[in-house]
Amino acid sequence: MTLPPVVHTQVFTGEVSLHVALAGPEDGPPVVLLHGFPECWWGWHHQIGPLVDAGFRVIVPDQRGYGQSDKPRRTRDYAMPHLLGDVVGLLDALHIDRVNLVCHDWGGAVGWTLALTHPERLRRFVPMNMPHPGVFLRELRHRRQWKRSLYIAAFQVPFLPERQLLARDCQPLVSALFGNTVHKPFTEDDLRVYREAWTRPGAIRGMLAWYRAAVRHRPAPPPHRTFDGPAMLIWGRRDKALGFPMVAPSAERLTDGRLEVIDDAGHFVQHDRPDRVNELLVDFLTG
Repeated sequence: MTLPPVVHTQVFTGEVSLHVALAGPEDGPPVVLLHGFPECWWGWHHQIGPLVDAGFRVIVPDQRGYGQSDKPRRTRDYAMPHLLGDVVGLLDALHIDRVNLVCHDWGGAVGWTLALTHPERLRRFVPMNMPHPGVFLRELRHRRQWKRSLYIAAFQVPFLPERQLLARDCQPLVSALFGNTVHKPFTEDDLRVYREAWTRPGAIRGMLAWYRAAVRHRPAPPPHRTFDGPAMLIWGRRDKALGFPMVAPSAERLTDGRLEVIDDAGHFVQHDRPDRVNELLVDFLTG
């Protein structure tokens, strides 16, 4: 899939400077794509072209701690209020009042928080393979999800996870990508981009700080329980990290939403089935 012309820039959000990839017409309706662990802006390269072809202005940041964005040293700087502030600050810096938001994994956690905290900033909302935060916390009480999430506890150990994830040319991170997909879609070009991002100074520490801050600096519940704007939850059914019992309850928190389950996809659904994901995105966002 050919990537359209992309402009790379740095945007100061109020606390940090984020590397942002921009594509598509400047006057097109804006859509922000938020990646998760262990990706970077490149995690959306399958989606950028189809969205540009549909007339959108596509905005894809490296979130704080990732890629070419700033990487604060303190764990507390990765608590959810700061991550949320980055997105709000990005929209403000780009003079965007309301945006179409597409988000995956940890980007989905930030996206859900934005939808439940500042719903007035969203036109349409598309989380992928990330449940509603309240549903996730409730499900963690069950052994079935607790066992899937043991890696989060392992990430709390200082220093050692950083060394382990970078070992053998980042093989544990590569295995995490391939291990939670059905069609094994990642190419050598993809892995080259990811390895370059992972091995930047401070990157692995920053990426893990998201997990550490989530445990040590838990945020207050968002002010709204549901998002009432147009929304679509996309879920790869064969996700090994996030259990399927969370899907229906999360979809119920989208009062004007729809659920699209892709049976032959894992956690990295936008890589596993880019054709289907792109079809759903263009149809929904232009609807």
